[in-house]
Amino acid sequence: MLLLGAFGMNAQEILTLEDAIKIAFENNYEIKIAANNSKINQTNTAVGNAGMLPSVTTSFVDNNGIQNLSQTRTDGTTTSLDNAKNNSLTYGANLDWTIFDGFTMFAKYDQLKELQKLGEVQLKQTILNKVSDVISIYYDLVQQQQQLNALDTTIVISKQRLTLAQNRYTIGKASKLETLNAQVDLNTDTTTLLRQKELFANTKIALNEQLARDTKLDFKVIPEIKIDDQLELANLTQLAFKQNPELEALVINKRISELQLKQVKGTRYPTVRVNTGYNFGETKSDLGFTTATSSRGLNYGFSASLNLFDGFNQNRTEKVAKLQIENSQIAIEQQNKTLESQLNSAFQTYLTNLELVKLEEKNEAIAQQNLDITLDKFRIGTITTLEFRTAQLNYINAKVRNTNTQFQAKLSEIALKELAGNLGF
Repeated sequence: MLLLGAFGMNAQEILTLEDAIKIAFENNYEIKIAANNSKINQTNTAVGNAGMLPSVTTSFVDNNGIQNLSQTRTDGTTTSLDNAKNNSLTYGANLDWTIFDGFTMFAKYDQLKELQKLGEVQLKQTILNKVSDVISIYYDLVQQQQQLNALDTTIVISKQRLTLAQNRYTIGKASKLETLNAQVDLNTDTTTLLRQKELFANTKIALNEQLARDTKLDFKVIPEIKIDDQLELANLTQLAFKQNPELEALVINKRISELQLKQVKGTRYPTVRVNTGYNFGETKSDLGFTTATSSRGLNYGFSASLNLFDGFNQNRTEKVAKLQIENSQIAIEQQNKTLESQLNSAFQTYLTNLELVKLEEKNEAIAQQNLDITLDKFRIGTITTLEFRTAQLNYINAKVRNTNTQFQAKLSEIALKELAGNLGF
């Protein structure tokens, strides 16, 4: 039981990429904010917000007064009363409804729908950005883990070299200088390993931050970088022009500008309103011809208004709205060119990285074979320590280049899929 408990305490969480993305969906602060903003736009998409529904109000007014009054009638008779009380009470319900406003309310409702779509696209953009960040950091950890493994191997080799040098010095077959050089190289390799461990730990903290969880939480990653080498530029371009969030947002913004122009033109038409209500009234007075009155009943009517002249502001506003539509179209055309350029550039980088991956895999295999042969020769004393150290450094550099090339190839794949608006998750 004690052994099982100790194992459980020391075991690290194995975090898969799929789990990391799922946690980011649930926890990431920027995704949460974008999701709430999308819900706000969805909530605002209502016929009432567009002005299509009537407004109903109720009122209750109770006025009281105590005054010293004096009245003089036409026949010269004078009547006065001190501390005379007056009371006026009114209450009721009223309805006001704009039944026509030049179709502005319909254009506004359509605009609210487009704003809802814009919020959804902005949420999609945020999700793409955050998922891309999570994937990039995750594979950065994978390549760093592979480099740590390579550095662990070179530490083992450096320790073997130091042991051999010490043994040779003991039996008189090597100088003290060889032992000192071996110790210096071991210390150098240890320093490199410690720096790599520091970078690895800090990158874990960065990933935990993206996942919005405890930054001190430790975990392991799956030590493998799978590269999709089947991407085609034509398919990516087709997807990008269809579902790239930035381009989608610009298209929606153009529709919003067009609907804004419809609302502006709507003010050229008359506005027609109907109103009705049912009210109660009651007044009381201690002095006067009538000491009490009461009323109740229905009132109704309609009103119409038309703007005949507003200092040419109508024409000015319409011109501005048309220019905004033109700017929206220009922005779409610019984004199309930018997107095409980004795709072509990223795809060229992707192809280059795929070729480099093949090359660096061969280089690592050659460097590994060279190191094995060199180590055997060093053990029997047929090569110098400088030759051995060169082979050792060539291996670690080839290993680092290979893992880094795989990581760069993965980043170029992620960049292409992000531009196409589909990361596959």
